[in-house]
Amino acid sequence: MKRYGINLSSSLICLAMLALSGCNESFLKPKPLSFYEPDVTFQASSSLWATLVACERNMRIEVTGDGAPIITEYIFSEVGVEGTTDKPGPAQDMNLVIRPDAQLNSADYNRIGWYWAEGYRGIRYANAAIGRIDIPTDYSSEAERNHLLGAAYFHRALRYYRLTHQFGDVPLVLVEHSSPKLDFQTTKREVILLKMKEDLEYAQQWVPDAVNKGQVTKGAVSHLLTKVNLALGLFDDAIASASNVIDGGVYRLMTNRFGVDASNPNRNVVWDLHRPENKSLAINTEALLLTIDRLNIDGNTGNPGGLTIMRQALPFWANAGIITPNGNRGTNDQPTVPINQVTAYGRGIGRLRGTPYHTQKIWKDATDLRHAPGNWMNMEDLVYNDPALIGKDDFYGKPLQFRNSAGTVLVADTIRCWFGWPHYKLYVPDPLRPQPQGGHSDWYIFRLAETHLLRAEAYFWKGQLQQAAEDINKVRVRAKATPITASEVNIGTILDERARELFYEEPRKTELTRIAYIFAQTGKVAENGKTYSLANFSDNNYFFDRIIEKNDFYNKGVRTNFGVEFTLSPFHVLWPIPQNAIDANVQGRINQNKGYSGFELNIPPLTEIPQE
Repeated sequence: MKRYGINLSSSLICLAMLALSGCNESFLKPKPLSFYEPDVTFQASSSLWATLVACERNMRIEVTGDGAPIITEYIFSEVGVEGTTDKPGPAQDMNLVIRPDAQLNSADYNRIGWYWAEGYRGIRYANAAIGRIDIPTDYSSEAERNHLLGAAYFHRALRYYRLTHQFGDVPLVLVEHSSPKLDFQTTKREVILLKMKEDLEYAQQWVPDAVNKGQVTKGAVSHLLTKVNLALGLFDDAIASASNVIDGGVYRLMTNRFGVDASNPNRNVVWDLHRPENKSLAINTEALLLTIDRLNIDGNTGNPGGLTIMRQALPFWANAGIITPNGNRGTNDQPTVPINQVTAYGRGIGRLRGTPYHTQKIWKDATDLRHAPGNWMNMEDLVYNDPALIGKDDFYGKPLQFRNSAGTVLVADTIRCWFGWPHYKLYVPDPLRPQPQGGHSDWYIFRLAETHLLRAEAYFWKGQLQQAAEDINKVRVRAKATPITASEVNIGTILDERARELFYEEPRKTELTRIAYIFAQTGKVAENGKTYSLANFSDNNYFFDRIIEKNDFYNKGVRTNFGVEFTLSPFHVLWPIPQNAIDANVQGRINQNKGYSGFELNIPPLTEIPQE
């Protein structure tokens, strides 16, 4: 099937070929190889539902494959950094490598460009359904038609929520274009979000909760609406939309053992919640929206595909640079050795390197299940297992040590090879690889624990700290962490709780930028004592101050073995618009963000919904 739609990165190609060839406009008319006509094909409602399957696939590939795009969200935060140290080029010296014309879509660099391209691709799929919603003649009822439209609105709103907090002001495209469009204009972020709020409020009325796993639920709609309401500074509305989920009677936090390991006394409910087999169970009342990843499912990247999450976010613990106190190579990642650690934990390469903030500093409760032995792994939980040590080194089978008795560091690369990780979340069995990298698992996009933390945030912005503490404590008590008091509530404590609960689930950079915008919009004093303004948002913002305070890589001048220094600047609160998207748009202006080349060419963004 041939589809026509927007591609902001390549819409200039046809016009460029026309100019070079001297042809007339007939060159632009498609010459299909069949008699396919979209309006005929879409007479069946199943065809429109299929466009939403494409949106669902688009969600899945954010977390799957080597160098999954979600990693880029984390390296622009206080939670993680790019840990690849065996080559130059990865996104570490952000001041040097994050440019509009740089490589912005590669697992070896970063995936900023992926978010731009896939964001608009998801919007195109949603617009295809929205624009043809009244063509099908076989709806079972008006409710089905409205359900489908609401689900399409959700998918479009989800992409715009992300784009407006990754890139700021961006083009607003509400219709499907059947021919190249070269005159896109940038629209103000607030205008876009208000339109998404309107659409989501419609969707909230019509999308049910009783749908197939992987499809949009009413709970997911209200959850996303809560984020949009927060972004607009509509805190009462955010409380109301979050309460629709929390108090609606459909969803509740999982507090009792369930699923595949429920009878294992050595495990707990936090472990259960994140087992691949348990996420889509009907009994799991915490899942609001899932992306479905199963063996041989269409669209998985790589061979054999899957999450590869144990490769991305675990340390390179089998590196030859980890030596015993006697100076011998200490670890081995082959599954055939007598002490097989690779099957139990996976083969990591340290691409997403957890920071001391995330792996150590936020964990203050010894009882917190999310950091408890068995759920959380520290390097000292591994042992020296290289079989060459047998009979030659007394440290064989003993726990790894960071230093010897003389204080000498026993790790050649402490960035890539030595940090803790949440085993309960990242452990995904991988039967197709002898050295597991993280196989196939459904993944949470939204779940109720985050809804509680979003409502807590809305209460905080309103100054209702007791109610905020109660929502935070719903999450903490389930994890057996000590409840906090109202006096302890601020955005920092909420972000700490999000980091504990939502690692590799929330889009961390997106959420930090959203919160930075709220501080700038409200002028509210942050926990660091500062106030912010939209007038100089790219020069002075909470996003940067939070990361520089908490991320010990960006604030201490840490360098890799290649001599690359980790750097970050305030303008990274917004990513650069890819230069090829700007260059292709020859009849209009897509603005560039401040701090990047081309910003000086900007024109005022649209303050009303553009006519198309």
